[in-house]
Amino acid sequence: MQKKETSPLRATEEEEGKNSFKEGVTKTIPHPPSSNEDIALPFFPAENVVLPFCPAEDSSSTLPCAGCRFVYLKLRGYPGRSMSIIPSPYSTMDISLPSLLAENITLQSGSTKDFTPPSCLAEDWSLLVGADLGAELAELLHLDLALVLGEGRGILSTDPNWVKKKKGMAVYPDLGLLVLLLLQITAPVCHSQGCPQVCNCVHQRKSVNCQNKYLNSFPNGIPTDTRFLDLSRNKLRWVEHSDLEAYKHLEDLDLSENLISVLEPNAFSSLLKLRVLRLRANHLKLVPMGAFSHLANLTVLDLSGNKLVILVDFTFQDLQRLQKLEVGDNDLVYISNKAFLGLTGLRELTIERCNLTSISGQALSYLRGLVSLRLRYLNIASFEEQTFHKLGGLRGLEIDHWPFLEYISPYSFQGLNLSWLFITNTNITTVPTGALRNLVHLGSLNLSHNPISVLESWALRDLVNLKDLHLVGTQLMCVQPYGLGGLQQIRLLNLSNNRLVTLEEGSFQSVNTLEMLRVDGNPLFCDCRLLWVLQRRKTLNFDGKYPVCAGPVEVQGKALGAFSDSALLEHFTCQRPKIRNRKLQQLSAREGQAASFFCQADGEPTPTIFWISPQRRRITTRSTGRLIVLPEGTLKIHFVQVTDSGTYICIASNAGGNDTYFATLTVSGVALDAGLLVNRTYSGDLNDTNLNDTHVFLKFTLDLKTILISTAMGCITFLGVVIFCFLLLFVWSRGRGQHKNNFSVEYSFRKVDGPAASGGQGGARKFNMKMI
Repeated sequence: MQKKETSPLRATEEEEGKNSFKEGVTKTIPHPPSSNEDIALPFFPAENVVLPFCPAEDSSSTLPCAGCRFVYLKLRGYPGRSMSIIPSPYSTMDISLPSLLAENITLQSGSTKDFTPPSCLAEDWSLLVGADLGAELAELLHLDLALVLGEGRGILSTDPNWVKKKKGMAVYPDLGLLVLLLLQITAPVCHSQGCPQVCNCVHQRKSVNCQNKYLNSFPNGIPTDTRFLDLSRNKLRWVEHSDLEAYKHLEDLDLSENLISVLEPNAFSSLLKLRVLRLRANHLKLVPMGAFSHLANLTVLDLSGNKLVILVDFTFQDLQRLQKLEVGDNDLVYISNKAFLGLTGLRELTIERCNLTSISGQALSYLRGLVSLRLRYLNIASFEEQTFHKLGGLRGLEIDHWPFLEYISPYSFQGLNLSWLFITNTNITTVPTGALRNLVHLGSLNLSHNPISVLESWALRDLVNLKDLHLVGTQLMCVQPYGLGGLQQIRLLNLSNNRLVTLEEGSFQSVNTLEMLRVDGNPLFCDCRLLWVLQRRKTLNFDGKYPVCAGPVEVQGKALGAFSDSALLEHFTCQRPKIRNRKLQQLSAREGQAASFFCQADGEPTPTIFWISPQRRRITTRSTGRLIVLPEGTLKIHFVQVTDSGTYICIASNAGGNDTYFATLTVSGVALDAGLLVNRTYSGDLNDTNLNDTHVFLKFTLDLKTILISTAMGCITFLGVVIFCFLLLFVWSRGRGQHKNNFSVEYSFRKVDGPAASGGQGGARKFNMKMI
């Protein structure tokens, strides 16, 4: 801003200012001051600086704030000098200074104990506390504070008699120079005509603040052109149409934290321009149909923290432009199927801390424009398979604190095209691979704070566009090989605060895209399995939280970032497994007995032991059934069968390599003749390599007793069928009623002309027939 050289109150010399301060010369600012005029004043005692009176619209008031508003205050000191601004335990007068410009001044705050900020000021007085701008520093400090006044000791004041009646804030200078930049003359900012006495009005913004005034009804005197009305933290109990009928220009209405329990139908119907309505933390139990009618421009509605039990049909039908709806922290037990009808423009919906036990897919189907859905702190145990299938525009879904959710079906997210998905603080124990199958565009997935102990191989294989994965605090103990397989674009992986001992490079499909890795808070064993992390420690971002080694003992407690390049080969090494007892185990057993093979190995890190059966089945410590592997590596076979015969392979594996061992099992059954023996060969081939061929004799026990029993059963079955057929025929033939077995038939021959005819016997003939 250019300063005017012709200003009659140009800054004086330093010495003149000092002398004026000592002599107490009175300075008067002319009325009205010129716009954009710099007024340079030496420091004077308060009673010696007089501001012009700007009469208020109300002729009975002669307060300086009635017409003058000092917009900027500039303090310019001298190097080595200071100025202290000390809040006094009083209110301030009604002049506002939104900003303070300081040069070469140290601002030191005194105690703010028992200090009450003026109600007409919006900014926080804590901005002033402890502000130290230092020497020779020019910086803009934004403070919306009243013109600092003290009891006869401030820099600027008005009539001394008036000042002594008012209380304010004291400024104590130390040979500095004060410059007032009178940038504009504004209207009054505090109490004035057209504002309720208990409220604070800012007429430039057309806002009225009646917050926390213990009001039990709408105050009188609110300007009809008000755009922003805050009636929060009062004792209002209901809202009627007549309460708001006059405020047709209202755009933002805050009725939060009252005692409102009743909303009349059409209560807000006159507020055609209303954009924001807050009804948070009231006592509403039911929102009647039509309560929000005619609010066609409403974009934000907050109903959270009430006592709503049900959302009835057509509650929001007139809110076509509503974009954000908050209905959380209520006593909701049911959302009717047409409750959200009409919310075609809704983009954000939050439902939390309710008593809902299910979410209606039909109710959500009306929210075609929904972009973000947050469902938190609910007692829902499962999804309907097509709960979200009509939300094709949904980009973000949060499911948080569902303690009863244990399973997510494969069709739960069918039809969705999500960009981010949060499923946190539930009771699912595995990654819902099936449900994630169709979310090919998912970019961020958060499964934190679920009891997922193992990340299984290829569990995330379909998320080819996933960039961020969070599994924080899940008690994760193991990431299997290719547990992160399929994540071709992974950039951020957060596995912090789990129980991981290591994270091998083989868990990834590729680590080349990884930019940030969080594995802090895990009991990591620093050996060759983490060598890949050390080699990338200069390019990987650990978010300032380097992983710390929990073992071995020589590096315990040392952060990964503290290792030098020369220490990598010294500490981050592995010892290949070695099976202790390599003596060949050959066991023979009869069917139904139990058999065991022992296999123990040494190595660093501790090897993982698993077995391969003759049928090339992998048997691990997690296997179930007749064949299991005990934690120490022993293979246990319960109730052996002939098909269990063959060669078993023990494999001990760690990051340093593998070691193998072979054992043979022969299972015998009841003895048979040699002609009844059938020879079959099973190959113990592993990885297409023929390790051993084992011949197993499968015995079919066809003795005389078995043949007799089989024949008897066949005969009995055949005879039973025959007898059953005869019974059916007998019953059919013995139908109800009497049947006549004999009947007579009488007939006569047709008469023909001629001698033959005349000579024959005439008359009718009879004969009897018997039905068998």
